[in-house]
Amino acid sequence: MKKLYLFVFVVFQLSNSAFAQQPNQEEQIIRLSKRKFEWLVAKNIDSLKTVLDDQTRYVHSNGWIQTKQEVLDDVVSGKLDYRDVIVTEASVRLYPSVAILVGKGQFSGIVNKNPFTMSLLYTEVYVKKGAKWQLASRHANKM
Repeated sequence: MKKLYLFVFVVFQLSNSAFAQQPNQEEQIIRLSKRKFEWLVAKNIDSLKTVLDDQTRYVHSNGWIQTKQEVLDDVVSGKLDYRDVIVTEASVRLYPSVAILVGKGQFSGIVNKNPFTMSLLYTEVYVKKGAKWQLASRHANKM
């Protein structure tokens, strides 16, 4: 009987420690959003393709609205060249298959050969498709 209790205790401890090491869904969304910015800076198109939903709409702080393909094309061509993104705040509200992230950050880069640096407040809406989260909508405002 002692062996059974010991076995149950060890399994319980291992499952708790494994669970504790897993980030919660809010943290997963924040990490995914930050990785998306890293991929934009690095021009990692393959990774961007996986995180952007086919119906993604990007609303930039200047009112410019882009589809997934337009964002990817502009990153490849250099029309939109992010140089640095520093996220200063991010929080997530979760619903069954939707996550809404609100963040603040410093963005810099070049758009149409014009350098920019600005502080933005942004909202990103992620939808869960199967086991994957994808960005469906992003809207940014200058602060």
